[in-house]
Amino acid sequence: MFLREPSAFFFTMVFPLLMMLLFSSMWGNEPFPGEAYGYVDFSVPAFMGMVMATSGIMSLTISIAAYREKGILKRFRATPVSPSAILLGQFASVFTVTVAGVILLLAAGFVFFSLQFLGNIFEFVFAFLLSACSIAAMGFIPASLVSTARSGVVAANILYFPMLFLSGAALPWFMLPDFLKKVSLAFPLTHAIKLMQGVWLGGSLSDYPVQLAVLAGFVAAGLFVSVKYFRWE
Repeated sequence: MFLREPSAFFFTMVFPLLMMLLFSSMWGNEPFPGEAYGYVDFSVPAFMGMVMATSGIMSLTISIAAYREKGILKRFRATPVSPSAILLGQFASVFTVTVAGVILLLAAGFVFFSLQFLGNIFEFVFAFLLSACSIAAMGFIPASLVSTARSGVVAANILYFPMLFLSGAALPWFMLPDFLKKVSLAFPLTHAIKLMQGVWLGGSLSDYPVQLAVLAGFVAAGLFVSVKYFRWE
């Protein structure tokens, strides 16, 4: 079903890859002065966050809203399936797409720009899983409340575009003015990118207690609100 949606496929799988190829071809991957990593090494986790946001916010919200509008969820209501099972199934689908998009990014980075991984693989996998869960949990909230696909698009855009430009996914976070940096801390994607970048470049999970706590809080809050207020029709 995902492959039948050209726009969803493009913005989830192709657009982040094109962004990475464009900026990486401009800046290269020569190590920064005094550092062991270059632009591509630093930016790949941010582009991973872009994939997460596109699938976890845009695709998830719109698809569940479309199911509700078409009466698919109303039919599910006549079965023993629970809202949590529906949301978990949607998350599994979105997560699979996210992993596929990330694999494309990594393949391009290693092949064309000699991408380096400087961290602990197990800690990074944990950071990646927590980040993906937190973004999807945020997408669950509007997905559980909006009634039509059109309203789902509006709700998803309201969340997606501020996160995209303020979190460090599209532009490096340190380039933002101080005021916008403070605003960006309200988004889980900001903390996800900080965490993934830090661990990717050699840091430890214990170095990011604030990011871990914020992301775990978004997971808990998103699941609570979405299950409690889930609308079948």
